[in-house]
Amino acid sequence: MPRHWITRAARLLPLAALLAPLGATAMAQDGFARCLDAVRTAALDQGVSTTTADALLEGVTPSERVIELDRRQPEFTSTLKGYLDGRVSAERIRRGEALLDEHRPLLQRITREYGVPGRYIVAFWGLETNYGSYVGTMPTVRSLATLACDRRRGEFFRGELIAALQLVDRGTVSAERLRGSWAGALGNFQFLPSVYRDHAVDADGDGRPDLWNSFEDAAVSAAAFLSARGWQDGERWGREVRLPEGFDLTQIEAQRPLAEWADAGLRRPDGGPLPVADLQARLLLPAGVRGPAFLVYANFDVIMRWNPSRFYALSVGLLADRLIGAPPLAVAPPEDEPLSIAAVEALQAQLNSLGHDAGTPDGRIGPMTRAALRAFQRETGLPADGYPDADTLARLEADTANR
Repeated sequence: MPRHWITRAARLLPLAALLAPLGATAMAQDGFARCLDAVRTAALDQGVSTTTADALLEGVTPSERVIELDRRQPEFTSTLKGYLDGRVSAERIRRGEALLDEHRPLLQRITREYGVPGRYIVAFWGLETNYGSYVGTMPTVRSLATLACDRRRGEFFRGELIAALQLVDRGTVSAERLRGSWAGALGNFQFLPSVYRDHAVDADGDGRPDLWNSFEDAAVSAAAFLSARGWQDGERWGREVRLPEGFDLTQIEAQRPLAEWADAGLRRPDGGPLPVADLQARLLLPAGVRGPAFLVYANFDVIMRWNPSRFYALSVGLLADRLIGAPPLAVAPPEDEPLSIAAVEALQAQLNSLGHDAGTPDGRIGPMTRAALRAFQRETGLPADGYPDADTLARLEADTANR
């Protein structure tokens, strides 16, 4: 499910005081109703007709299932191995190769017009809906209303709910068609409503962009969105690399010219030299020193503007590579146990208590948490890779208990 983080200047009412907390069984109905009333007012202020707003918002109730799914997204609760195994599978590669061949003329035209190679379009398609086999059946307005009136990301989803109303009001999508993922994503490539509104293309010329039934519309729209987010024509997403013995782990997350990484001893997995190219590259070790290492380029960041998860971006890049015959990873990710959101919150609290700022505990291992982990690991003589392996977790537990 993509989460297209688009900065918008939508004139939304300040609803912080109206957001209803999730209770033992459901959101407080009065708070939810007041939240939707405020969204309706904001939608009308942004041009949505009273008829559309009333028709789509009348009688909407919150969904506990949506909140449950929001709290346990696989990007936050899987290991790299588990995530890749489920998404860059042999069957998905096989089907993707066939579809890449089937749609080759269209995909070649997309590459010429937008600079996005067809293998990436097919990879996104595979990741988002398993090549259109499951586009979601949950009522979009109810899903978005639930998230819009939840405290965690309410402001973002209020904008998406208004965008969904706009799609219907403008005749782009029928109200009956508004069904998709639990987070309100739509069609073959799981566009959120604001992305549908702003980037969908009527490529087949039938009068409206149809992201469900027209693969031409859907694929061109995906390329248009990637182009708008900064896709670099002629560049890869990144590559797996091999680190030299005794590599300085303080260089993890650093960005520098590809030539400097070559000078530092990084090689291709087979031992060959890195390519000679005028590229900036950032070093990632998403599963720590025991797992694969990657240099990622500007297009990796573009993929993360589609879905801001490193695991997701790696899956897109690796699947795209496999579709044109690239081998599996030379270094397999370790088979670690996944950490629950609660366990990550505890880890963050422990780091904070020991003087390493991991930010407010939220159960997500982001840049602040990784930096805090690296600082703790350096302090305690562990490999400072920013990865919470068993040794790091045990040392954190011990040091916290001995404070």
